Amino acid sequence: MTETDLLAGRFEEHRGRMKAVAYRMLGSQTEAEDAVQEAWLKLSRSDADGIQNLGGWLTTVVGRICLDMLRSRGARREQPIDETFVPDPVIRPLSEIDPEQEVLQADSVGLALLVVLETLEPAERLAFVLHDMFAVPFDDIAPIVERSSAATRQLASRARRRVKGATPSADPDLGRRREVLDAFLAAARAGDFDALLAVLDPDVVLRADSGTLAVGPAASKLVHGARSVAEQAMFFRQAVPAARFALVNGDIGLVNVVDGKAVSVLGVTVSGGRITHMYILADPERMARLQVPALDG
Repeated sequence: MTETDLLAGRFEEHRGRMKAVAYRMLGSQTEAEDAVQEAWLKLSRSDADGIQNLGGWLTTVVGRICLDMLRSRGARREQPIDETFVPDPVIRPLSEIDPEQEVLQADSVGLALLVVLETLEPAERLAFVLHDMFAVPFDDIAPIVERSSAATRQLASRARRRVKGATPSADPDLGRRREVLDAFLAAARAGDFDALLAVLDPDVVLRADSGTLAVGPAASKLVHGARSVAEQAMFFRQAVPAARFALVNGDIGLVNVVDGKAVSVLGVTVSGGRITHMYILADPERMARLQVPALDG
């Protein structure tokens, strides 16, 4: 076995953690994979024998790569992030647990949290993700964001306040959350408008990302209020028969499968026995790149 093979083996031991960091930083599975691959290229060109803590080194390297990617992404945007943007969901069957996906689910990173993280400045996001989610010391984060440790601590504190204030609470019982989504699905199938209103929080928010080319009813949209969201559910109820239950970022959700192909994903936040937030990804290009396992039913 060559030295490169040995180094690759050591690298693979840390892949799950690196991908988890990158996914939280970027909200995209594809970009997360790209960041991990770039970390490997950097490692292969470095003096690996001189790295005392490989896991810590790789975590900070991936963080730096993601920070650069976020800054580049922001520089390309003429407008702030679209309010209909939905991050790439991580999908699992209800009946299975895959080790790599389980690593991604560590710290229960839901779609709601990823949406909030997307609103943070890149340096804030890095400080919060690395410190609050992966316990990286501020002294190690500070050189990446080119600030003092004290200033980096303030970045994370500011991000923490924004995350706490904007991330919706959720009922802790997964079984109860499934019952609520079951009731929503049954009401949509039956075309029962009143039953839909009963399962939706009065201030429910629907965020649907259908891509830039979708028009008409399929277009991306941000919808507020139970009546407006219920009307949307009534309009799209023809898609309900194709819906299959799945874990979407560790929470109950639905995947629409047509001719064996996943065409959309629905994630929800359930609080107080009602749906408070709904996240739909139906962008054909992004769905085509999404990792969707075989689902039950």
